[in-house]
Amino acid sequence: MTPYAALALQMDCHAVNGLADRSAVEASMSSTLDRVDRLIAGSKGFIGTFSGDTLRLVVLPEYFLTSFPMGESIPDWRTKACIAMDGPEYQRMGEIARDRGVYLSGNVYELDPHFPELYFQTSFIISDEGEVILRYRRLISMFAPTPHDVLSQYCDVYGEDSLFPVVDTPLGRLACVASEEILYPEVSRALATRGAEVILHSSSEVGSPRPTPKNIAKCARAYENMCYVVSSNTSAIYNSPVPQNSTQGHSQIVDYKGQVITEAYTGESMVGNATLDIERLREARSKPAMTNLLARQRLSLFGSTYAQTQFYPENNLIDEAGNTIVPDRSHFMAQQSAVIAGLKEAGLI
Repeated sequence: MTPYAALALQMDCHAVNGLADRSAVEASMSSTLDRVDRLIAGSKGFIGTFSGDTLRLVVLPEYFLTSFPMGESIPDWRTKACIAMDGPEYQRMGEIARDRGVYLSGNVYELDPHFPELYFQTSFIISDEGEVILRYRRLISMFAPTPHDVLSQYCDVYGEDSLFPVVDTPLGRLACVASEEILYPEVSRALATRGAEVILHSSSEVGSPRPTPKNIAKCARAYENMCYVVSSNTSAIYNSPVPQNSTQGHSQIVDYKGQVITEAYTGESMVGNATLDIERLREARSKPAMTNLLARQRLSLFGSTYAQTQFYPENNLIDEAGNTIVPDRSHFMAQQSAVIAGLKEAGLI
């Protein structure tokens, strides 16, 4: 497999919370996607000229299309800012991927006709032929619904394999991790045990000259799973009550040795680009050595540990009659409070 260039594209985000109606939101999303197209085209041209490598993989930040809910209810955010699985936004991103000859990944708020009362935060991969080839729904979130909250119904529809999808491509075996899920080793481990070689991480995180939890976690996830991590952060977030430059920098690529090989500074940037060598990664995974952490895993030791029931409950958005509960923020706070109380009762905290 020929080495290729990957890009963690750092770009501004324009929040849609204050826009008047869905029509205005759709106009904003359309404008954003036009800008994505221009940024990818310009970045691909410069990277090819500068390094001689062909840009084949682009990761967009979390929130790039709409920003995030700022107190909106689940129904309100569904109506205002979520996109359909076959909607025009995906069609436009497919055109961009095809026209620019790249695999394109990002993260959006998505509707699912099987769960009409909810939405999911979805990381996607679109091939260079313009087709959506992977959907990963964020599993750990504070104030948003996840497949885990309706787990039995979700698995009935999509099967258990849908929870941790990995897709085999000419660029290697690709998978996605959403936002703060990089802080949870189990998510990346589940993907690595299914063969993932490149983790695509759409993020929106604080900018700081100090080591941040997410930056520490990116290196750890790359090293312990012997994989690349391509992590894209938002730069400024406009039209939000949060100070606009709170999320800056840290778009980076980490290699399978846990080394940051490139990292962007502040502002919109294509500096977070580097060459990925999948054959070298596979060679490292194939050598008996102390550094081959993936082959040294003894996962059967941990089954009973992860089977503990005191932690966050699955199916908490399904009532006794099998109906979906439409949650508000108090529901999620109550769930977490109940978990904490249970852990205290069990003497675990």
